[in-house]
Order: sequence, then structure tokens, then C-alpha cells
Amino acid sequence: MKQMAKFSFTAYWLLIICVLIQSCGPMARLKKADKKYDIGEYYTAGNLYRKAYTTLPLSKRQIRAYAAFRQGECFRIINKPSKAINAYLASIKSKYKDSIVYLQYARVLHENGNYGEALKMYQTYLKAHPDNQLVINGITACNKLSEWQKFKTDYVIQRAGEFNSKNASDFCPVFADADGSSLIFSSARVNTTIRKPSDITGFPQNDLYLVQKNVAGKWEKPQPMEGIFNTDFDEGSASVTEDGKTIYFTRCPYDETQSLGAQIFMAGRSGGQWTEPKQVVLFRDSSITVAHPAINASGDTLYFVSDKKGGYGGKDIWMSVKEKGMWSTPQNLGPSINTAGDEMFPYAHPDGSLYFSSNGHPGFGGLDIFHATRIDDKNWNVVNMMTPFNSNGDDFGITFEHKKQKGYFSSNRGESKGYDKIWSFNLPEKEFVLTGVVTDNKKQILGDAIVRIIGTNGANVKMRTKKDGTFFYKVEPNVDYVLLATCRGFLNQKNQLSTQGLKESKTYKVAFQLTPVGKPIPLNNIFFEFGKWTLTKESETAMNSLVKTLKDNPNITIELAAHTDMIGTSEANLTLSEKRAQTVVDFLIQAGIPKDRLSAKGYGESMPVTVDANIAAAYPFLKEGTVLDETFVKSLKPDQQEIANKINRRTEFRVVKTTFGLK
Repeated sequence: MKQMAKFSFTAYWLLIICVLIQSCGPMARLKKADKKYDIGEYYTAGNLYRKAYTTLPLSKRQIRAYAAFRQGECFRIINKPSKAINAYLASIKSKYKDSIVYLQYARVLHENGNYGEALKMYQTYLKAHPDNQLVINGITACNKLSEWQKFKTDYVIQRAGEFNSKNASDFCPVFADADGSSLIFSSARVNTTIRKPSDITGFPQNDLYLVQKNVAGKWEKPQPMEGIFNTDFDEGSASVTEDGKTIYFTRCPYDETQSLGAQIFMAGRSGGQWTEPKQVVLFRDSSITVAHPAINASGDTLYFVSDKKGGYGGKDIWMSVKEKGMWSTPQNLGPSINTAGDEMFPYAHPDGSLYFSSNGHPGFGGLDIFHATRIDDKNWNVVNMMTPFNSNGDDFGITFEHKKQKGYFSSNRGESKGYDKIWSFNLPEKEFVLTGVVTDNKKQILGDAIVRIIGTNGANVKMRTKKDGTFFYKVEPNVDYVLLATCRGFLNQKNQLSTQGLKESKTYKVAFQLTPVGKPIPLNNIFFEFGKWTLTKESETAMNSLVKTLKDNPNITIELAAHTDMIGTSEANLTLSEKRAQTVVDFLIQAGIPKDRLSAKGYGESMPVTVDANIAAAYPFLKEGTVLDETFVKSLKPDQQEIANKINRRTEFRVVKTTFGLK
């Protein structure tokens, strides 16, 4: 019994010691994780929180909840949303007391493309924080994403294989000159500098790389920038002045005992060589983190990112202006740009607008690219760049090839290991093409015609048709054009076209049919009521076409001639034709044609038609050269007689003078 008692007593204390050891191990690990978290070593801290969580006893529910939440925060910050989702969910199941877990859980669900569940978590957090703009923006995005996903801009994107490495991140491309022949970007690919995994991100440290185009216009193999740029620290996110003579970039010094944040460095180019980079001091307190520099086209305004206290939460974009060679006190860009989330990776476009990435404005998840244009000194109009630029991953670091609608940006979309990759974008130019042909009124090619094209953009082009009568011209968007076709011995003809407001490429096809001078020209599709001189409604189109011809040729006078068939007496037919001719003249006068440019003449049945090639082709029973007089018509079958009479019933016009109104 004594032995059993002794054994029980010993077992009891062994059990107590084991519990204490098990408890002290996780707590010590948790304390170490907190230290790493405080100095920004999120990758290392996240793994420590994970180990602490898995070894803490179930009875330590709130401590487990805290460890899971902090683990989620680390994985969210280093862009591992799937791991963050699991950690936040574990924290919620352990009844973590701070409701912030629902907001952060919603954000990573949003980034992971689980918009329905993200909306529920946003709404849960909103109940306790109804004025939180970050939550309101998240809810707005989730409610609009189905609509946004249907909308696509005309930009075409593709993965830029010539820049990207296989097993490392490549990101933040920026053109190093105005002609787009060299590009600088950040990469963690294998190189000569230290490539151990970062305690902050878990990925190797980044260096700056330069890639240039060869004489054939093809990108060569990327090369690390000169040694003065790349150190054993993390370098990236550069910006180059338009003249290519000054570069700004981010460097992140490392100290395992404290967080040194990030700093901006600057170097100049002289005689083809870069000077030793120097730190750009923007705040009096040099320990304040500054990163992601973006210099404007004139080189006197620097945009950058900082988490300095007094901002709007997270990381904000700030601005400093160079005055007498010194950078002014930075100014926060304000609530139009900055949110309670993170605004990062600014890019100053040559047109004065600003591009940046944000996970605080309504978006697809993660970082989205936004375009901001100034309204006034304090306010900006901010627009989401939509697809294909943005996805539910991180999309950031955009750069344009000077003022062209093409360039590059970074994204980790579709990357199972979370690597960032460089993508190209291009806005295909819309093509508005004018093609045409000039013929006579019988569709015979006019190979020596002239076409003049006059546009509201100042265009005034004169071109001769090819031998086949065709012409070609590229018209510009949002322009109204007047076209005029002329040819010796023919009347002029005008036409119009407009490219105003067109969103898609378009080919315009224009056919000019010029009227010969000196020959009677039949006016097809002009009809009168039977036995009368009243025009039918079906004649309106043909009459308006004649009005246009007269307005296109303001210096001609014409004779309007009406002809009848052989049916009826000659006297009656003559009277009917005269009245029909006068009806046409009256119509033209009412349409605004001066009456002294017009004369009416009725010929009755006295001038039957002589069959030409076109008539013979249309009616094989009529031979070319045959005169459709009364004797011939009566020799035809009844149905053929009706056709011949119809041909003879016609209205024509003939140019009498071409000098009307000329002195």
C-alpha cells in the first residue's frame, strides 16, 4: 500500500510537470511569435503561431483563438489567403472575442473568390460597426461583382513570358526610358546575392533587373542591375524619370532584433554610369517606413507609400514636391485615394493622372488597380480598371509605354505557389476604314476619277481612283467626313460618313455612281398615277436623289423631259408628258432648287428608246440598237409589248449648262 501510495504521488507530479511543460512550450512560442509579428517578420511569426495553436490544450480556448487569429493575420499579409481562411475560421470556432476576425475573414474570402460567404462575414461585422467604410466598400463590391464580371474593357492582356522566371516572383515593371526600349523590374530569381527565404514574406529577397530590346525590337535576357543597386537586402519597386537619368527605388534593410521598415533610395546617371544610391529623406523621423516611389514626368513630384500615423489606416499614398532642390513636407493624398485598407504601388502617368493598387476600394479581391484623375487640389475621381486588369488575386505595379495604351503590370492570378508574375497589356487600335468605287450611272468603271475627303479634324485629302475605280482611306475616330467624287465629263457626287461614338472597328463601303454630262439620264423609280401627272409616294426616294445631285452640282442647269408610250393619241400624250415634266420641276423648286436652273419639256411618244446593252441584257427578246417605235412594239407579243411600253414611259434629265452662277 505504501508503495502504491508512493507511486500514485510520483505519477501525480509527473503529470503536473508534463502539463506545465506542454503549456510553457506553446506559451513561449506564442511570446516569440508576438515579437516577430511586432517587427514585421510575418512569415516566421505565422509559423510560430501555427505551432503554438496546435500544441495549446483545448482548455486554453481564448489563447488558441488569439494564436489562430494572429496566424490568419500573418498569412493574409504575406498573401496566402487559403491558409489565412483556415486560421480565421479556427479562431471563430474558438470564440475569439474581438469581432475584427469577421472583417479579416471576409477580406480573405473576398480575395479567394468566395464572394457569397465574404458578404455574410462583412454583414456580420457591419452589425457592430455600421459606419466602417472598409466593410461598406467590401459589401458594395460583393453585390456588384456579378455585374462587373460581365463587363470587360477592350484591353488585351497576356503573361509576359520573356520576363518571368519559373520558381520566383517577378513584379513591378517600369520603363526606364521614354521610347520603351528598356524595362526595370523586381525579381527573386537565383542570382549572386543572398537568396535565403525572407522572414517577412517567406520568399527569397528581391533584386532589381534590367531588360533591353535588341536592334530587332525583341527583349533580350534580363540582367541584374549594377551591384550598387542590389545588396543582400530586399530591393524593388523602382521609378525612373522620363529622361532616364534618375532612378528611385525601395530598399528594405534587415535587422533580426527590430523592424527597420522600408526606405527610398535615389541614384543618377552620369556618363552612362549610375552614381552610388543615396537615401531620400522625406520625413524628419527617418525611421518612418516609405516605399514604392513614383516620380512624375517632370521629375518634381514624388508619390510614395507610407504607414505613417495620422493616415487613413493601413498603408496610404503620400506626395512630396521638390522645391529648390529639396523635397517638401509630404502630404497625404486624402480620402479620395486612401482608405482604411492598403493603397500601394502608385504610378504617375505622363498625362498627369495616377494609377495605384488598393484592397480598400470596392474591387474583385486582393489588390486591384485603380485610375485616379484630379478634380481639384484635394479631390480625385477614382475608377476601378475592371477586367482584364483586375482579378480576385493581387494586381498591381502598372506601367505604360510613355503615352501609348500599352505596357505591363504584375499579378499573382492563377499562381498556385503565390508567385507574382509580369503581364503585358495593349489596347488594340480601332480601325475605321473607307473603301469605295467610282462608276458611271451604268456601273462602268471610272479609273481616272478624283475623290476628295474633308474631315472635321482638319483632314483635306485628294486622291485618284485606281484603274479598277476603287479607293481606300483610313478615317479617324470621332470625326465627321464629307466625300466628293468628280470626273471629267461627269457630274459631281457627294457623300457623308461619321465615326462619332463608335466603339468597334468598322469598314465603310461607299459606291459613287457619276452622271455623264450631255446625255439624257433616266430617272429610275419615278412613277405617276395612271393617266395623270401626280407623283406617287414611291417616287419620293428618286426625287430626293435628284435634289441631292443638283445641290452637289450648284453650277448646272437641267432640262426635265417626260416621255410616254404609244397608247393614246399623240396630242394627249404630248400634253400628259408636259404636265408630268412640270410636276417634277415644281417638286424640285419646293425642295429649294432655284427655278431658273430648271426647265420642263414634254416629248409625248415622239422619242422612243433605243435599246442599249443594259436593256438587252435585262430583256433578251430586245436586241441592242433596236428602236422601240410603234411599228416594232406592235410586232411583239402582248406581254412583251407591255415591257416595251414601260421602257418608253420615262422621265429624264439632261444638263444644259455647267456655268450657272459663275461670272
